[in-house]
Amino acid sequence: MPEPRTFRDEPVSFVRRSGRMSEAQERAFAELAPHYLLDVPRDVAWTSVHPEARLDPAAEYGREAPLIVEVGSGQGHAIVAAASSRPAEDFLAVEVFRAGLARTMLDADRAGARNLRLVEANAPEVLSSYLPEAAASEVWIFFPDPWHKKRHTKRRLVRPGFGATAGAAIRDGGLLRLATDWEDYALQMREVLDGAPEFERAFEGEWAERFDGRVMTAFERKGLAKGRDIRDLTYRRVPRA
Repeated sequence: MPEPRTFRDEPVSFVRRSGRMSEAQERAFAELAPHYLLDVPRDVAWTSVHPEARLDPAAEYGREAPLIVEVGSGQGHAIVAAASSRPAEDFLAVEVFRAGLARTMLDADRAGARNLRLVEANAPEVLSSYLPEAAASEVWIFFPDPWHKKRHTKRRLVRPGFGATAGAAIRDGGLLRLATDWEDYALQMREVLDGAPEFERAFEGEWAERFDGRVMTAFERKGLAKGRDIRDLTYRRVPRA
């Protein structure tokens, strides 16, 4: 009988950091997590998703509505702003850093964003299996870790094969929106998705226009302050065969 796996088959796009949480952050997990944070069955790691686990969006949100997923939501600034200003849609934040999840829950509670849920899990597993096929109307990936050292680029989220991962979650005609301030990562994103049969460009020219639904975050301000160009990309999910 084979030994059970104790590690993932693929490298992940994050390093899980630990640290003390503030009293407010601890309170967020104690008081707000029952509403906001999804209880995900795990596989081989704390941030993994069991391959048989599935989200039922209608049951979780209590309605049928377009679902927008943000991968790597960080402190939650973008998705809380979107969820609080677009109550007719549902939102899912995917993040692995607990301090960011806590901040997102606190801000969502203050903003009255009850149409938001959070999942503490590795994004590719959420997109490829935890979300039902074609569940998302949009997936957002804003300023993912660039893993800028050459020996680390294999850990980037958007790498060969990612088109199939994201394409599984997005409905036909739905959108994949990306942004980065690292030129070489932007070029890699574009190369990967231009070559993905699941997607077609939803922009003309070299780069997409800045997505006006993305609020200015600390990551974007930091990139601009360092003189980097912010590159947006938008791809449309082609119809399934």
